[in-house]
Amino acid sequence: MQDGTSVFEDLESQVRIYCRQWPTVFSTARGSRIRDEYGVEYIDFFAGAGSLNYGHNNPHLKQALLRYLQEDSIVQSLDMHTTSKRDFLQAFHQKIMAPRGLDMRIQFSGPSGTTAVEAALKLARKYTGRRPILSFENCFHGMSLGALALNPHAAGEMAQLCPHTIVARYDDESATVSHCLASVEEILSGPDAELPAACILETVQGEGGLSAARASWLEGLAGLCRSRGVLLIVDDIQVGCGRTGSFFSFEQSGILPDMVCLSKSISGYGLPLALTLLRPDLDIWNPGEHTGTFRGSNPSFVTGTAALDFWQDTAFLDGMSAAGMRLEEESRSLAGEYPDVMSGVRGRGMAWGLVCRETDVARSICERAFTNRLLVERSGRHNNVVKLMPPLNISEADMALGLDALRKSVKEAV
Repeated sequence: MQDGTSVFEDLESQVRIYCRQWPTVFSTARGSRIRDEYGVEYIDFFAGAGSLNYGHNNPHLKQALLRYLQEDSIVQSLDMHTTSKRDFLQAFHQKIMAPRGLDMRIQFSGPSGTTAVEAALKLARKYTGRRPILSFENCFHGMSLGALALNPHAAGEMAQLCPHTIVARYDDESATVSHCLASVEEILSGPDAELPAACILETVQGEGGLSAARASWLEGLAGLCRSRGVLLIVDDIQVGCGRTGSFFSFEQSGILPDMVCLSKSISGYGLPLALTLLRPDLDIWNPGEHTGTFRGSNPSFVTGTAALDFWQDTAFLDGMSAAGMRLEEESRSLAGEYPDVMSGVRGRGMAWGLVCRETDVARSICERAFTNRLLVERSGRHNNVVKLMPPLNISEADMALGLDALRKSVKEAV
């Protein structure tokens, strides 16, 4: 039997990526710490690309899952009625939707975020009878063809396989809100252009470099869409479930999307689950019109239901708020110390990015971070943003260790 990483090099596809950034074999994890098979421990500021908002193997979620499995409960059921699905639907309505005044149907679209996006795009086109979808520069909505085509720069030649997408300028705090909305107004008001079926956006562009839209820009965009009958879809796959400080990333702006896409941390435990939330009047699907084998994993329902308990816990909410302020403060301080190599920071809540002037500097910081036992990745169109996304419930001690390792890595890289 082969040891180390050679088996992956021999047998796994070249498409793998994260293992190239962190060339070790991980074996165990708890909270914000992850260990490799040699016993080396790392602070995790990656959090499964946002799928582990509550940390690795959270004990509350793990116990709920173990109890469920030990009772020989249903694991696979397609879209049949199950007790775990009922529990999740009721808890999500009572603890998340109702307190926020959201009246939406819940569609289990498939096991990953891109399936939630595909369902939203498909339904928008079916409901409006129109084909184009409006998206924004530097967006990322998944790797299936329909989702990938929303960002022609990332899709490359693949974008040609799924046309009818229009790309507008995203919000930019260096310009006025009206100036940033001008390209959207032009698209929606053009006499020759076909009106889009929907406009889809991330309020904070996770893979796009942590650019965060201003509340006034979001309000203006929502107003433009509403006035022209264009459905507004918020992709909360990476920055939802508390990543920006509230459960939904759009809450602070006061806007009300027509559809919301959720995945990643909605199961709480890193298990596959994706939801497409939609206004009741949009629910014009025929039975089986959008289907799939893995539309709702019951173990994911169990951990997802347990994760919603945190949103009734004031200690969790206060700790998340304090951690977000600490992360922002330290990020700004660090960028201020190295103005020659960093142009600033971007983000919100528990998602922040150090914007490096050169791609090589960002790469070097991440490489040095791994050596210093910290996991961070890069994002942005030019991969020049060092992305910081620790678990929402990271301890003060682990936050301090991670920030110390980050500061050391920056100093070594520059």
